[in-house]
Amino acid sequence: MKVERVTQQGDDQSFGAAVTAELPRLFRFARSMATDQSEAEDLVGDTIVRAIERQNQYRGEASLGTWLHQILFHLAVDRSRHHAHELSVEDVETLWRDQDYSVDAEAVVERAESSEELRDALVHVPQHYRSVVVLHDAEGWPASQIASALGISLPAAKQRLRRGRMILVSALAHGRERRVANSGVPLSCWDAREQVSNYLDGGLDASARAALEVHLANCATCPPLFQALVGVRASLGTLHDPDSVVPAELARRVREHLEGAQTPPAAPSSGETGARG
Repeated sequence: MKVERVTQQGDDQSFGAAVTAELPRLFRFARSMATDQSEAEDLVGDTIVRAIERQNQYRGEASLGTWLHQILFHLAVDRSRHHAHELSVEDVETLWRDQDYSVDAEAVVERAESSEELRDALVHVPQHYRSVVVLHDAEGWPASQIASALGISLPAAKQRLRRGRMILVSALAHGRERRVANSGVPLSCWDAREQVSNYLDGGLDASARAALEVHLANCATCPPLFQALVGVRASLGTLHDPDSVVPAELARRVREHLEGAQTPPAAPSSGETGARG
C-alpha cells in the first residue's frame, strides 16, 4: 500500500506539473472565449478543478493541452448559451451573400490591430465559431485537431472557421459597411466569398483558385472583404503571445488546487482506529 501511495503521489505531481505548463496557453484561450478577464480567470480555475476531478479519465489519446482546451470550451459554452451581444450567424451569412455588401477594409484591419478592439469584436462571435477561429488562427491548431478536441466532424470545423471569420470581420466593421455597384466579373460574390476561407488556407485547386483571383481582381466589393479577412487573420496571430503573463492570483489558485489534489489523505491515528474498533 505504501508503494502504491508513493506512485500515485508521483503521478499526481507529474500531472500537476504538466497542467501548470499548459496554463499560459489555456489562459490565452480563455481570454478569447470570455467577456472579460475576471470571467477568463474563473473559466481557467474551473477547468483545472474539472481536470483534477477527471484526472483518471485522461488516457493520453490526445495531448493534455487539447484535453484541457476541450474542457474549457464546454464550460464556456455551458455558461454562455446565447447572449444578445452575439451576432446571428444567419444574419451575417445573409449579408455576405449580398453582392453589394462590403466593408471598409482599412478601418476593419486598423481595429483588428488593437488587441482591445479585437477582443471586443470576438465577444460578438458566437462561442462555437469563436473557439474554432481562435484555435486555428491564433493558436495555430489544424482543423483536424480542432474537430477532434471539440467532438465535431472535420467539415463542421471548416464550416465554423469560414463562418467565424466572416462574423468577426462584420463585427469589426461595426456599421462601416459600404454598398457599391458591381457587375461583369466571374463568379457571383457569394460563390467567391464562400471560397475565400479555403483560399486563405490553400485548400482550393488550381482552377478554383484562378477563378477566385480573377473575381477579386475585378470585383468592386469583394477585395475589401478579402483584405479584411487577411488582416484580421494576421492580427489574431498576435494573440499567440509567448510572453503572456498569467495573473498572480489565478496562478496561486491553480497551485492550491493542484497541491490539494497531490496531498495524500492522512492516515487515521491509533486512537481513532481503536475507537472504531
